[in-house]
Amino acid sequence: MRVRKQGMAILAGPVLLALAQQAAAADAAGVRRIEIPSTARDRPLNVTVWYPASVGGEAVMLGESPFFVGTSAMLDAPVLEHRYPLVLLSHGAGLAGSAEAMSWIAAPLAKRGFVVAAPTHPGNIGLHRSAAETMKLWLRPADVSQTLDAMEKTSFFKEHIEPGEVGVLGLSMGGSTALALAGARFDPQRLAAYCDTDALNPSLCGWLRQSGVDLRAMDMKEADRDNRDARIRFAMAIDPAPVDVFDSRTFSQIEIPVEIVNLGRTGEIPVSAQAADVAKAIPGARYIEIKDASHFSMFAECKPGAMELAETEKIEEPICSDGYGQSRRAIHAQLIDLVARAFRRTLRSDH
Repeated sequence: MRVRKQGMAILAGPVLLALAQQAAAADAAGVRRIEIPSTARDRPLNVTVWYPASVGGEAVMLGESPFFVGTSAMLDAPVLEHRYPLVLLSHGAGLAGSAEAMSWIAAPLAKRGFVVAAPTHPGNIGLHRSAAETMKLWLRPADVSQTLDAMEKTSFFKEHIEPGEVGVLGLSMGGSTALALAGARFDPQRLAAYCDTDALNPSLCGWLRQSGVDLRAMDMKEADRDNRDARIRFAMAIDPAPVDVFDSRTFSQIEIPVEIVNLGRTGEIPVSAQAADVAKAIPGARYIEIKDASHFSMFAECKPGAMELAETEKIEEPICSDGYGQSRRAIHAQLIDLVARAFRRTLRSDH
């Protein structure tokens, strides 16, 4: 009897270890940083990729800053063997102006069975962003398309992406990027006149003036180019901004499914992000409002003392404000569920 118990104990060790590894893998988001060439920029693109991971890698914290809580992931962990839908992610500008600042949504999507690839758009990065580069909106879609090129060629990922199951998700300025990849075209005249007054976006236009950027003097000969990427089958935009610099006639020419989410109550959504009419103009588009949220709900959770630090740093925007009642964590959970369902439904993935 003693021998049997010892034998069972010997067997139980590897079995329990395997079960523990499986549980850890199921809850892990792997992350890998790659650098890819860019034909539109004067520098390579830094791309962050999140993915379902098996055991291994180095524990890292992504997107943490003096203002915002970071998100954990396993750097360079092995990919959990399978094929997954690909979500191309485009971030906004300002304090959340980097790929890794979007880890709060990217890592949970990876845990749910998606590969998520996000370029950091040059010149859009945090407090060190460039006003002139930020306003070259027409360069952003190419960053995303070239990220897709790299994902299709990089040996680490290409065998784990489900062919044809590719969509784009954009937040804030990334939302406008997503619409451009779906087929909407920027209007150079509207973009040039955008800051003639502060009526559309006082915060952005004030920053441009302080930075000495005159949109009317900017070279926009390529601004209205066609950025449609036929490999992308679905586009989702959360508070796309500025959404009022498109040629509105091109919305009706979009042929793929589109879903647009606005954060806030009707009448309180910033003018530059109000997209209800845009959704109506896109054939078959779905439109959703999350009324308890605000535009700043797209940022990671704030650290204690973040608002006081923002005041000290003369950041006038209410970066920790979420509207009415719900916590940012609850809003994030709602957005993650919404995005995951939308991509699964539209890309018809059975994973």
